[in-house]
Amino acid sequence: MAFSFQSFKTRTLTAIVFVVIMLGGLLWNQWSFLLLFSIIHFGCWIEYQKLIKLIDADYKEVSTVHQYAIMFIGWGFMLWMTNSNYQIGSWSLSDIGWLILTIALIAFVVNEYFINKKILYQLTAHSLFGFIYISLSWGLMMQLWGNMDHKVFAGGQDWLMPVILIASIWINDTMAYLVGSFIGKTPFSSISPKKTWEGTIGGAILAVLVISIGGIYIFHFQAKPLLLISITAAIAGTAGDLLESKLKRMAGVKDSGQIMPGHGGFLDRFDSLLVATTIVSIVFYFFS
Repeated sequence: MAFSFQSFKTRTLTAIVFVVIMLGGLLWNQWSFLLLFSIIHFGCWIEYQKLIKLIDADYKEVSTVHQYAIMFIGWGFMLWMTNSNYQIGSWSLSDIGWLILTIALIAFVVNEYFINKKILYQLTAHSLFGFIYISLSWGLMMQLWGNMDHKVFAGGQDWLMPVILIASIWINDTMAYLVGSFIGKTPFSSISPKKTWEGTIGGAILAVLVISIGGIYIFHFQAKPLLLISITAAIAGTAGDLLESKLKRMAGVKDSGQIMPGHGGFLDRFDSLLVATTIVSIVFYFFS
């Protein structure tokens, strides 16, 4: 994969704006964090449904209620997964999320069973996969902000766990792109022809080194959690990138969207994080 200065310039300028927006949402408070990932959640869903309509033409026939109900089931799940940091008066956001999830699920079932009077299982399976792929991941991301178990190693900072995870993904992606551009020769997968073994391995090693060395020697965090996050994120992030590349190839498109010049759409930008968030959460549950 030859290095293109113009492409790198476009990607870099877009990335700077993107990083500023992301850091604002991540660091301000829990509500900016929720707003940021709520926008990302719906953006990912819209692009996912567009891809599925290209992959399976029958999905174009699902009703508007079906399309939006599954999105709000997912968003309700996200809110339900929030912790005690999210309170609105005497209500917890988790309770509100459960209410939204329940109403959206009832709307979905009524629409499928009593209005359409049939369930097309293949099309429902596409939507169920979208829930697991997108909503489960961002729901688990809500669990990472302010989690008391994670704050033990994060110096009491509510936002540090998701920031370390996201930084691991960004460093891995950036280093894999740079290493692959300069010395990449061996194709990694036919699913993503531009990805090379040299770039993939180099990106993973550099991501683990930067996160671990920086976290241990600069911020004095514990080594085990940093290694768990960075190693898992590097592996799972690559899997997430390949999964989204497979969906795009099946749909016959280059990018999932055009919201970010040089980076594509929401799924293009967050493909690695979608899978990494779920896997890192599982790894932390069993091994932290």
